[in-house]
Amino acid sequence: MISARRAFAPLRRVFTAHPPVPVPPRDPARPRHNVFEAAATYVAASVEENPDRLDEAAGWVAPDALAFGISELACRAVTALARERDEPVEVVARRLLGLPGAGPARPA
Repeated sequence: MISARRAFAPLRRVFTAHPPVPVPPRDPARPRHNVFEAAATYVAASVEENPDRLDEAAGWVAPDALAFGISELACRAVTALARERDEPVEVVARRLLGLPGAGPARPA
């Protein structure tokens, strides 16, 4: 029977061959931003056509996190607008995008 040390030797080589990458300490001078702050700033900068602010907000979080935040912002905005207008969410979303099937705009 082989010893446990010999049986686990290949596994031990895998873990010792690639030591964990150290995470650099957080720079206290650089503020922390969450995904929703980044998304709100990014969308506002896009509307204002401010490329410097777009780049800044895009650097606050990972690209996939920013995409998630923008998607979440869009969902919440369309939902709030639909409630305000007392219309179905799909109708509001389609109307905002200029898609067919949104129906005629209701008089205010």
